[in-house]
Amino acid sequence: MKVDIWSDVRCPFCYIGKRKFEMALEQFEHKDKVEIEWHSFELDPNAETLLDKSPYDYLAERYGKSRKWAVGTHEQVAQTAAEVGLTFNFDQAIMANSFDAHRLIQMAKINGLSDKVEENLFKAHFTDGKNIADHQILIDIAKESGLDALETEVMLKSSDFTDEVRYDEKTAQNIGITGVPFFVINQKFGVSGAQSPDTFLGALLKAEKEGKAES
Repeated sequence: MKVDIWSDVRCPFCYIGKRKFEMALEQFEHKDKVEIEWHSFELDPNAETLLDKSPYDYLAERYGKSRKWAVGTHEQVAQTAAEVGLTFNFDQAIMANSFDAHRLIQMAKINGLSDKVEENLFKAHFTDGKNIADHQILIDIAKESGLDALETEVMLKSSDFTDEVRYDEKTAQNIGITGVPFFVINQKFGVSGAQSPDTFLGALLKAEKEGKAES
């Protein structure tokens, strides 16, 4: 079984969705036969890395709302994250462009380490307050995930894996994905958003049943 996941490491619900999907997968009898492929999706391709702007101010300005509203919104998201064992420290979060992080994930695919890199990027951004646009931070994450630090540095200084990121984003556009996370199971069943583990498990079971019927 193949599960394709479109995600952005700047997206809090993508991290929450990842954890909920993993909870469902733990209950799936054939979890060892499930192949997961992460795909790039930038919520805001034009996002600037803003070291001196809090996520509260960013969200308030983007939607024309008050800072109080933005703080409350982030608190609700942090609570949702805590319910699945994640710690979101929005007070420390750095607003960063995620394009180079996506290139790193694409590089990790070749080495079978994309899930590990994805997880470590999420943690760096939402829990540890690290700048995921900073090349040294990305090199450190790559090394922590099992990738070669020097190869990662060379890649980041080049334009490698740009085409792969753009291909994923174009594919998302072609199949009508407008928001993330978005899960596609066996190229048939789509699940949008950070759904409950039961919803994900139901989709996996349905795909399994249909797969057996076709074989």
